[in-house]
Amino acid sequence: MAKQRLWDKGGALDEQILKFTAGEDHQLDARLVAYDVLASTAHARMLAERNLLSSEDCEAICTGLAELGEAHARGEWSIEIEEEDAHSALERRLIERIGEAGGRVHLGRSRNDQVLAALRLYMKDAAATLGAGACRVANALDEIAREQGTIALPGYTHMQRAMPSTVALWAQGFAAELRDDAAGFARASIRADANPLGSAAGYGTPGVDVDREATRAALGFAATQEPVTAVQLSRGKAEAALIFEIALLLGDLGRLAADLLLYYTQEFAFISLPEDMTTGSSIMPQKRNPDVFELIRGAASGPVAALVESLSLTTKLTSGYHRDLQRLKAPLFRSIDIAEDVTSIMAHALVGVRFRADRIELDDTLYAAERANELVVREGIPFREAYRRVAAKLAARTGGND
Repeated sequence: MAKQRLWDKGGALDEQILKFTAGEDHQLDARLVAYDVLASTAHARMLAERNLLSSEDCEAICTGLAELGEAHARGEWSIEIEEEDAHSALERRLIERIGEAGGRVHLGRSRNDQVLAALRLYMKDAAATLGAGACRVANALDEIAREQGTIALPGYTHMQRAMPSTVALWAQGFAAELRDDAAGFARASIRADANPLGSAAGYGTPGVDVDREATRAALGFAATQEPVTAVQLSRGKAEAALIFEIALLLGDLGRLAADLLLYYTQEFAFISLPEDMTTGSSIMPQKRNPDVFELIRGAASGPVAALVESLSLTTKLTSGYHRDLQRLKAPLFRSIDIAEDVTSIMAHALVGVRFRADRIELDDTLYAAERANELVVREGIPFREAYRRVAAKLAARTGGND
């Protein structure tokens, strides 16, 4: 049996055109199948409530969709390139499973609002997962602060020793920013939390009295996006917002990794790492390399590029749907996968980080600002005069004016 697409009218599609227009959608859409099942089920039940679908057909559709979703999760079928995407694949298999009733599910919708409903449900879940991942890394840092927090550390500005700090202050600073990233994911998901179903191809469903509030409630969206013409205009904004938050998260994790890499150098030697967390050199027998943190440090480059890619795709598009928007999936999914991978490995790797109190020394100059403050409090002099006094004493001691 020829593979049917939702738009098929009986004519054959040129193979080269198919490969180019379908692209990698048949592979990317694997993660959207479960969400398309949810959205299609909600749509079918809404049609039945509006007497646009019989209760028998509705139950057959909902049961068939559930079974197809479960079979896909078990790896029993996959989307083929001839089907283009998850939506054609599900509907074709639904018709094969339950007969012509399966062809009734598409009343009152288009692939445009269908894919966006599945994509937004997926993005909401992804944002929650990424926020939880950021919090797990923060929790691992909290554990470092609890276990090793009293160990002294020099605080740096301009890569120069500046003021005294502690492992607790260091770890808690990063933990706070990672929790801020988690809050950012919650904010980013707001843009995805609007029901697009009922907007169809971008101009509603003339002649079909759909209930957009019913599908909104069934799918747990916070609001229904109005007017229908705004739905396609919003494409790319929720995606870019989520990628932006991913870039911020990986930027924070990259800075954390950069500190750990510096602290692991033989010149600093502030930390030790277990042997099973480091790799070896193919030529230098003495080497143990902290590759995991180097890869974490470099991970942000992907989402930063993906953010530019996603923003560029929607720039200067006219209103309505355009096939260009299909290309939003790849940078979005790639960024999500990178972020999930990096947060997981960072939380795992932090367990092995041990600060070496015996290798960390705080020299007397680190207390210069504290001494200036004490002079102000004790003698009531202006801070600038206290600053000069302390600087003069340090210069006399070292024989210079650094």
